[in-house]
Order: sequence, then C-alpha cells, then structure tokens
Amino acid sequence: MSDYRRAQDAGACYFFTLVTQQRQPMLTQPRLREALRLAIVQVRQRYPFTIAGWVLLPDHLHCLWQLPAGDADFGLRWSLIKRLTSQALPRAPGAISLSRCLRRESGLWQRRFWEHRIRDEEDYRRHLDYLHWNPVRHGLVERVVDWPWSSYHRLVREGVYPADWGGAGEAEGTFGE
Repeated sequence: MSDYRRAQDAGACYFFTLVTQQRQPMLTQPRLREALRLAIVQVRQRYPFTIAGWVLLPDHLHCLWQLPAGDADFGLRWSLIKRLTSQALPRAPGAISLSRCLRRESGLWQRRFWEHRIRDEEDYRRHLDYLHWNPVRHGLVERVVDWPWSSYHRLVREGVYPADWGGAGEAEGTFGE
C-alpha cells in the first residue's frame, strides 16, 4: 500500500474529481442529480464550504471548493455527501460485492476521490477552465454553453466568463491535451 497523504491545508481551495463505481453513466439522471444536490445542501449547513466551480458529467464530477479558515476536513464532507446521495436512492439487490457490503458502501461511488490543492491564481483559473471544458473534451457537447450541469452558466452571469467562452475548438490544447 502506498504512503499517500492528502493535503490538509485549512482554509485552502481544492480541486476534486469523483467517479462513479465502474464509471456507470448515471450522475446526470434527474433522481440522482436531485439526491446529490440535497446532500450538498445538507452537508454545507453543518460543514460550510464555498463551491467556486462545478461540472457534473454522466460518470464523474469535477469541482473547486474553498474551505473556511481553520478547516481542512474535505474528506468528512465528501464522505457525508456520498453517503447521503447513496442513501436517497434505491439499491439493486445483489448488485454490491461482499467487500462493499462489509464497508457499508452502496456501489454508486468509487471508494476514493482525487484532490489537488490550488496553489495560486493561475492554478485556480486553469482548473476552473478545465472543469468547464470537460463536457466538450469528452464529446458530450460542442460548446461549453451547451452543457446544462455546470457552474459555467452562473459564472457567465457573474462576469467571470464571457458568454461565448468555450466555443467548438476554442480551448483545444489549453489543458495539456
């Protein structure tokens, strides 16, 4: 087993990637989207954080969170969000391995998630652009504006992005591809 240690910087901004178990394309289904939204609302009431950016794709999500000063526990927040989302959905009998049953896992999410501590403004902007460009990168839409499950629309209203950002081919190569 590796000796990986997660970053634990209180009040920091983090980029996260969470993936469904076996990359099941289900996160954009209405019932699951609503369960995820409600779980986030519940967790934010008890353990606040700010969502700076978000994109929900069929089999994974990316987001940028700002944690409050003095708090570095994003792991607890994700654990609660994943659990509450899973509990709100019906379970298919026999669809979960014994190992997952023993860990009280639902089979919706992969066990782990990926995080990256944002280092500076350039790193922040690069990750914000990456997450909003992701639906285009995966061939789900031709323009960023065409993907409905993204914070891009809110950030256009707030003046962070121009309304025509992320047209077809515009950002090609920007994210190291």
